[in-house]
Amino acid sequence: MNGKKRVSDVLSLREPDRTPVCLSPWKSTIKKWTSEGFLQPGEDIVKHFDLDIRFHDFINTKGNLEAGEKILEQTCDTQVILNENGATIKRFTDREAGEQYIDYAVKTRKDWENLIKPYLLNIDQRRIPFEAYESKFKTSLEDHVFLFWRGPAPFELMRSLCGHETLLMAMAMDPDWVKDMVITYAEFTVKHLEILFAESGLPDGIFFFEDMGLKEKPFFSPEMYDKIMKPGHKILFDFAHTASVSKKVTVHSCGYVEPLLPGLIEAGMDCLQGLEVKAGMNLNKIFKQYGDKIALFGGLDARILMSNDFDKIKAAAIEHIFPVLKQKGAYILHSDHSEPPQVEYQTAVYIVNDLRKACSQQLDNNLKEER
Repeated sequence: MNGKKRVSDVLSLREPDRTPVCLSPWKSTIKKWTSEGFLQPGEDIVKHFDLDIRFHDFINTKGNLEAGEKILEQTCDTQVILNENGATIKRFTDREAGEQYIDYAVKTRKDWENLIKPYLLNIDQRRIPFEAYESKFKTSLEDHVFLFWRGPAPFELMRSLCGHETLLMAMAMDPDWVKDMVITYAEFTVKHLEILFAESGLPDGIFFFEDMGLKEKPFFSPEMYDKIMKPGHKILFDFAHTASVSKKVTVHSCGYVEPLLPGLIEAGMDCLQGLEVKAGMNLNKIFKQYGDKIALFGGLDARILMSNDFDKIKAAAIEHIFPVLKQKGAYILHSDHSEPPQVEYQTAVYIVNDLRKACSQQLDNNLKEER
């Protein structure tokens, strides 16, 4: 069995031959591992670590492409730019989290309708990175690796357009405006993905970024989700599930989103990725409630990975991951976020070799018990 089949089985709630594994190291982490001599410059980490998943990211979702980005200020390590959404952003060249939003052009429904929405109603093929996608598509076919198309969903897009404060106030005070943005972004995404997939081939799965949680609570209530967000998610997820595409949908969310899971599942989510421990997400609890409906992807506390203590990492897996596997849960091995530079190369090797082997041994034990 190869990575493509392995991940497909998990997303379809079937037990694979071994636990699929994925890494998501920061660019600065890859730079560190390269400087230490563990990676060659530009080396493909999917091949290097024998991972099961590869990602291709994004279409251009900004408003006025003709405006381009404008540099307003520049120092040796920062830039202040005005982007195509009219947002003013400070970028830090020496940080991984390299953007800080300063101001937004869109603060009202009128701003949205005049400054941004008209640019999102028509297809513009300049937004679609055909060559980059086709390169990853070809490599993934050759490697028999599962390819996700990955991109932001409406909440993530609205947050970067007008900021959390404006967005959340509008959800309470003018929900029809926010719902209009949600539907517009969802339909915009579908129209452009239809062209990409028709011309360059179908990915193996579709993966949406949608950071909807804080620590121990989501940004909005389940009722708000159902009224405002779910219609847009249903457009996206239904598109993925159409006969012409027929792909499983994975949703990534940082933060605590447990109260939103019933609505996400009703909208058509097939897999939840993230399961951020420090925000209050509990892999075992989520599995007990929803493991018969969705696959789970992540949940290994990144803070423990940063300790680079193999015993602590194994203990966390025994506590949180092994019970899911023992009950034949559909699971992909991954951290609950990503791997920052504090994660040593040897720790990544431990995860993809030793920890994957230990997880896979539990799958073997399941088969033995069945016999």
